[in-house]
Amino acid sequence: MNVGATAGIRRDRFVVLFLVMLTAAAGNTAMQSVMPTIGRALDIPDFWVSLAYSWSALLWVMLAPYWARQSDRRGRKPLMLLGTMGFITSMATCGLILWAGLAGLMLPATTFIIFAIARSLYGGFGSASPPAVQAYVAARTDRENRTAALSVIASSFGLGTIIGPALAPSFVLPVVGLAGPLLVFAGIGIAVWLSVYFLLPNDTPRHKARGSIASEPSIGGFSGASAIASDDEEDEEGRSGERLRWRDPRIAPWLLIGVLGGHGHAAILGVIGFLVIDRLGLPLNEAQQAIGIVLMASAGATLLAQWGLIPQMKVAPKRLVMWGFLLGAAGCMLTATLTTLHGLTLGFAIASLGMGLFRPGFTSGASLAVSRAEQGQVAGMVASVNGMAFIAAPAIGVLIYGAWMPLPFLLCGALFLLLTVWAGFRLEEE
Repeated sequence: MNVGATAGIRRDRFVVLFLVMLTAAAGNTAMQSVMPTIGRALDIPDFWVSLAYSWSALLWVMLAPYWARQSDRRGRKPLMLLGTMGFITSMATCGLILWAGLAGLMLPATTFIIFAIARSLYGGFGSASPPAVQAYVAARTDRENRTAALSVIASSFGLGTIIGPALAPSFVLPVVGLAGPLLVFAGIGIAVWLSVYFLLPNDTPRHKARGSIASEPSIGGFSGASAIASDDEEDEEGRSGERLRWRDPRIAPWLLIGVLGGHGHAAILGVIGFLVIDRLGLPLNEAQQAIGIVLMASAGATLLAQWGLIPQMKVAPKRLVMWGFLLGAAGCMLTATLTTLHGLTLGFAIASLGMGLFRPGFTSGASLAVSRAEQGQVAGMVASVNGMAFIAAPAIGVLIYGAWMPLPFLLCGALFLLLTVWAGFRLEEE
């Protein structure tokens, strides 16, 4: 962690803020990594397993803006406590319900219905934490250190997407079995909640420093976040009374390619766990190790793109998008056809590397297309695009998967190739 980035915030408090975001992302992705195996063990249709994520993502998209506004009124610490408690309650309840179902104490259908309801607690209340954390940092750092501090905080979501799938197999414990990762992360959440309560001071907001609306953390779905500067520090050039429209010709192509590419990415993320189980033909008690390896490599490839390659490449957003889609298409085709654990890991990592280039390319392209006065509005649009992709696409991907296992990857690969060509003609060089 960059010590300089914590300027204005005591180091121990900055660590707490980092852990709030890290724990939420790691716990969420750990759960996502074990759910395909749990669904198969309970004999729940794959579609219904994926639908639980869609419901949670929808609630997140709907309520995150509300919690962001409340952080300005009620204070950032109370919203962090609320969001972390939502995470704890959801993970603990989901874990206990799944343990009861796996132990035969509840009917599979009943187990899943209660699980879906408990899962909604995370989408509804867990979304309170990220904007509150970002706003807390923004309000306590000066202009010179704010960007670096927010980048470190945002990176916690990406780091969590690696840690969650990596640790999940280790938390498959005796007695509780596959429900173990959920219960362990609920316990970690309690420790984080206590740290927030005792180590962070209460805050009474004197001005707005609203955090950006991050999408629900998902494996391989990390895209950086930032916070809007305090209102009382904004330059007059940064104020605008005009509403930016979705059909504005400057940003419409970027938003459209973000929607289409994002849905393709979300679809393959929703299917990959089931593909690993079916393609490798492993017993369920061994499949989780293989799923963890594939998903950890996927998240690592995404972060390699965003933390390593992009800073070194220094290319225009259009080129990032095109290279991203080409790699995404190649990775999808490999994943659709290869039949070994090594092949699936390599293929899906290449696809994720491509998506790790595409998402920042689309985000920065939309930002560069508008004036400084319109940055806040376009940031909200980008967040909406990133969030909406995870509402329906995973469930649709699973439906297509039910028709033929390789089909979602072949279709998404073809989509990425078409988007590469379209981007070459329609996107503007910045």
